[in-house]
Amino acid sequence: MDELVGGVRAAAWPLIRSDLDLSYAEVGLVLGIPGLVGSALDPVIGVLGDTRRRRALLVWGGLVFALSAALSSVAVGFWSLLVALAIGNPATGAFVSLSQATLMDLAPGRRERNMAWWTLAGSFGYVGGPLLLAVGLTVGLGWRGSTLLLAVAAVPLALAARRLPVPRAAAGSVGRGLREALAALRRREVLRWLALLESADLMLDVFHGFLALYLVDVAGSGVVAASVAVAVWTGAGLVGDALLIPLLRRQPGRAYLRASALATLAVYPTFLLVPALSAKLALLAVLGLLNSGWYAIPKAGLYSALPGRSGAAVAVGGIAGIVAAAIPALLGALAGAAGLETAMWSLLLAPLALLILVPRTS
Repeated sequence: MDELVGGVRAAAWPLIRSDLDLSYAEVGLVLGIPGLVGSALDPVIGVLGDTRRRRALLVWGGLVFALSAALSSVAVGFWSLLVALAIGNPATGAFVSLSQATLMDLAPGRRERNMAWWTLAGSFGYVGGPLLLAVGLTVGLGWRGSTLLLAVAAVPLALAARRLPVPRAAAGSVGRGLREALAALRRREVLRWLALLESADLMLDVFHGFLALYLVDVAGSGVVAASVAVAVWTGAGLVGDALLIPLLRRQPGRAYLRASALATLAVYPTFLLVPALSAKLALLAVLGLLNSGWYAIPKAGLYSALPGRSGAAVAVGGIAGIVAAAIPALLGALAGAAGLETAMWSLLLAPLALLILVPRTS
């Protein structure tokens, strides 16, 4: 559900920008500030997730997530959209991140493969979001009606979270849990996986957020063609996520990350340089395949670095995300000053970081 809402929004950015009369800088702020708010609250949510309050956080997080989607569907300008998304980001931390943490607790020996399954499930939403928007545009719902429809559908899903199995509380108190989470940030292994997660995200969520705008404003495609292109990228990612699961039975995830990062260093510049939209679509499909596992494998590494403390993993991820939340705003400012095409070249930092930071031994 989270990826469905995000997928609709990512494909609809050209429409949202036009409807709400947003500048590139404002788009960057709308993409970045909610992440900053969510990351600031994730440490508290993660620490509370290691107590008996996890189930309540899951349910209330889902309900506020639905409220955020509903508010964004009726936004009238920059500030109303910003407030709606700023409410939703920490709710996603409670609803989605703690569900993920619970999955990691249920089978510690299968974290990498279970994260691959998790990412595959999310990919269905990534693909379905742009397609849902295309259907919504066809039948007259627009981006607003499509988002409101998902907000309504999220309510029973949030209530169903009451049935999720949750682990026995790992932390004795919130204060103790927060101290242990801060202590984890001094561990080199934890810092490595956090850096990998945030670096890889440049070619995942950050690329996703700017892709439709790039195709319309730089490549010269129409809004419908841009929606199709986003669907091609996410669809290829879905195929890649499905292929990743059997691949991880035969090859270490870390070796795959290094190989795919090296290939991305060649494919992504070619995508930016070729003028034909058909060629860009083909290269988007290749990029979608190559990016598979860039979230699942580092995230599994982070949970493995903090065994038995999945809530602490959510907490330290939130602390790292406070710094990373500034990236969309910086890219928006760079796009406004030097052009969106220039800003897109900076995403090459993602495969470079993976080649440097991925450990070679288990």
